[in-house]
Amino acid sequence: MRRTALLVSAALLTGLLPLASASAAAGAEEPAPVPVDRFEGEVPFAGQPADGIFTWGSDSDDPPRLALTARTDAPEGDKVLTGSYDISGYGGFTHDFAAALPAHDWSAHKGIRFWWEGRGSGKKISFEIKDGGAHGEASELWTTSFADDFTGWKQIEIPFTDFTYRTDYQPVGGIDQVLGLTQMWGYAVTLPVGVKGDFAMDGVELYGKADQSLRASVTTDAAVHPVKEGGTADVRVSVATTGSAPIDEPVTGAYESAGGTADPDKDYTPVRGTITFPAGTVSGTSRTIHVRTLKDRSAEPAETIPLKLTVTGAKAPAETPQVVVDAHGLPYLDPKLPVRKRVADLVSRMSLEEKAGQMTQAERGAVTAQGDVAAYDLGSLLSGGGSTPTPNTPAAWAKMIDGFQLRTQATRFQIPLIYGVDAVHGHNNLVGSTIMPHNIGIGATRDPELAERTGAVTASEVRATGIPWDFAPCLCVTRDERWGRSYESFGEDPALVQSMETVIQGLQGRANGSDLDRDDKVLATAKHFVGDGGTEYGSSTTGTYKIDQGVTKVTRQQLEAVHLAPFGTAVDRGVGTVMPSYSSLDILGDGQGAVKMHARADMINGVLKGRMGFDGFVISDWNAIDQLPGDYASHVRTSVNAGLDMMMVPYSYKDFTATLIDEAKAGRISGKRIDDAVSRILAQKFRLGLFEHPYADTSGAADIGSAQHRAVARQAAAESQVLLKNSGGVLPLKKSQKVYVAGSNADDIGNQTGGWTVTWQGSSGKITDGTTILDGMRRAGGDVTYSKDASAPTGGYDVGVVVVGETPYAEGVGDVGNGNDLELTAADKAAVDKVCAAMKCVVLIVSGRPQLIGDRLGAVDSLVASWLPGTEGDGVADVLYGKRPFTGQLPVTWPKSESQLPINVGDTAYDPQFPYGWGLTTVTKVPAGGTATLRALALVAAAADRAGSSAAGRAAVTKARLLVQQRIGTTITPATAEPFADADHLLLTGHYASAVAKLKEAYEAAG
Repeated sequence: MRRTALLVSAALLTGLLPLASASAAAGAEEPAPVPVDRFEGEVPFAGQPADGIFTWGSDSDDPPRLALTARTDAPEGDKVLTGSYDISGYGGFTHDFAAALPAHDWSAHKGIRFWWEGRGSGKKISFEIKDGGAHGEASELWTTSFADDFTGWKQIEIPFTDFTYRTDYQPVGGIDQVLGLTQMWGYAVTLPVGVKGDFAMDGVELYGKADQSLRASVTTDAAVHPVKEGGTADVRVSVATTGSAPIDEPVTGAYESAGGTADPDKDYTPVRGTITFPAGTVSGTSRTIHVRTLKDRSAEPAETIPLKLTVTGAKAPAETPQVVVDAHGLPYLDPKLPVRKRVADLVSRMSLEEKAGQMTQAERGAVTAQGDVAAYDLGSLLSGGGSTPTPNTPAAWAKMIDGFQLRTQATRFQIPLIYGVDAVHGHNNLVGSTIMPHNIGIGATRDPELAERTGAVTASEVRATGIPWDFAPCLCVTRDERWGRSYESFGEDPALVQSMETVIQGLQGRANGSDLDRDDKVLATAKHFVGDGGTEYGSSTTGTYKIDQGVTKVTRQQLEAVHLAPFGTAVDRGVGTVMPSYSSLDILGDGQGAVKMHARADMINGVLKGRMGFDGFVISDWNAIDQLPGDYASHVRTSVNAGLDMMMVPYSYKDFTATLIDEAKAGRISGKRIDDAVSRILAQKFRLGLFEHPYADTSGAADIGSAQHRAVARQAAAESQVLLKNSGGVLPLKKSQKVYVAGSNADDIGNQTGGWTVTWQGSSGKITDGTTILDGMRRAGGDVTYSKDASAPTGGYDVGVVVVGETPYAEGVGDVGNGNDLELTAADKAAVDKVCAAMKCVVLIVSGRPQLIGDRLGAVDSLVASWLPGTEGDGVADVLYGKRPFTGQLPVTWPKSESQLPINVGDTAYDPQFPYGWGLTTVTKVPAGGTATLRALALVAAAADRAGSSAAGRAAVTKARLLVQQRIGTTITPATAEPFADADHLLLTGHYASAVAKLKEAYEAAG
């Protein structure tokens, strides 16, 4: 099969000319097709900055395998591009034009087309073009798709008007969000997922002439124009062109107010007319249509007035703009009424469909048609990890959320959205925000007041971008550090987790919810209810996960004491929402076996809402109901009846609402259950003040990443550092010392912030603003030389600092055994060995969990558990150089080997490398006096017990701990470790005399 002589001659004529000049040479009336790729070998397999075709994918197996193959049936020339694929995540290929050459100009053409050899799979294939930016990997992405529902060769023609701006991902994005076509950098093809396949492609080219109706468009300033009853709405209509050139033919728009729920002449004065943009009108010129509303004396829901536009000479607006007369006079709108009365009034007015919408949460990237917010009465949107506006700035976040919030004003009762994010250690999706240490580091501080302050900073930065809801804190009690989420836990001891729940007050303010309407507070979420930190290794059935989303097998007493206790505290602290766990719970002896938490009515309705008295609402985890047994109707029915109030169904919100409505109509979900769920959701929206102030209050945006906020994060980073060993008093360093710094994590802001930073999994490198540990050491005034791999000469230095550890991960992706272990990398081991052999050395381990260091411990003079300290490396430098003392304590047991796991305080067999609660100090003087001092401290602790004086009791136990640690030194045995760890648990539970007694036992065992 061959192309026509016309196309062949056109290809020969234009050959390898630059595209802009080729389109001009082809003639003004109908430009000849212009080749982009002929696949004859003229474009190599290569990546940026060179011109070339390259593959990509979510893991090493997902990129397709490509070849240029000679085919007798080639539609164009002799060769075609062929490929095979088997993609589990995502994968495809790209042709990027050379970054060193000017961009191509496609604006003279109607669209792009290519030959595709169909396989009849019915699968969707995405096709993407790249506009603006510096080069192909820094340009806006515009996407469309075609279906592989044919066999044999077919020419796919795609007009440029079919492409839409990608909302789920942009590499830099936000250049102008207009497909200009004058600065084009290539195209990309995303292949189907979940099937093995092969493909063939040929003859990518530009075709047709871009007439004005394709390159000019009429837009309105907003799709929704709310106005108070009796006011006038001003609808601004503009004309715009690709490339911003003036229009060369007139554009007219006939408009008419028609349809909607408002009555003409009663609720508004009807309008009709024509606006004209003459030839030569500059792109961006506007006209305004005025719609006057009328007052009556009745209380009413909101009423809509669609303004229909019929456009000639340009593309019409994507949707009909609506003027909305605001709801008024109804009791639920009265802020003076108690919340319960406002809720009852509003629920009594709502339809089943409106209630179902309130129970639905969608991912912002899934709502490509923003009108769905009103069409489905959505109650909530979220940004998953890495789901950000472009550009990723505070202003862009506020603008994006306000845009979604505006859509709610087109619904009957104008119920605002509640927008949520996983701000688990600061506003971590936002570049430039203040990133705190992860929870494991906060637990190491043993400082509840500081934990509260970190929560307050996070809340302030989150709310300043228009977001009122945070899916934090994680109250999991991590019992096995092979778990990829262990760094999201404050520690292995429920008492430690409970003590850190002051973070809830930092986020929300007062426990009664009275602070939630402040511009620096957010609704908090206690997660994951219940037992996610106790899942058995190997019990996960999610993909390649090993422990995350697995099964927690416990007795009823273990469940209550370990996993439920932190949630009781959270309820007492007034936490506004609770998120169940993906994991299953198997309570030994209850006869139920392992049941997914999203289906456990006994725990959600019975324990959480019933016994604990939780009056907030329960939100599911991401697509979690899809993991329940049975069909989709069963998923919905089971989870809602189990007590879930709102469902996080990121990309299936339409299916969920439809199914929920069907199940309710069939009586399988009661009206009472739905009313309870909706009432709980609305109550929090009222408390947050969203009905009165639905849009972003950005008055606090100037404080995002401010010096004051970073000072809190710096203190948290400093207090989180745990000094495990300090032979010969190597720490603190002196500024006069010559320091040799090495290791993979010394100068990497991405590694030290960890997962859940800018993206879900996090990533290495300069991903956000902050100071690395190396930066901090230099800023502290140290005489520092840096060699990442320790390849630089090591002679002439006083001390070495080697910063090693993990690279970022999140959730089950980070499970040990899922491509991860607890060993240092070969490069890190080599750096430690080289530096510690050459000089006195300090090793810092930057990680989300303990790393196995026992085989090198003898060669290391000082060892520090740095955890994941966040963006403020200055805090780490503060303790290294003695500006602050080391005060951190282990929030989890540090094992000797992976085979010991799980190992936790309270175990009958307990032989760790370092026990729970261990943490040496610097600067602070260690008490002397041995047994006599311990006896005296025991008397003080007993008096504190009797008087209920926590300050005196804690001080006594802390002094005893420091004394005992000094006695134990580096010889930690089971006889010393077990009572030492028990003492810290007793301290946290307020048993001060018993804690000192345990420490005395450890002292005596040290011999």
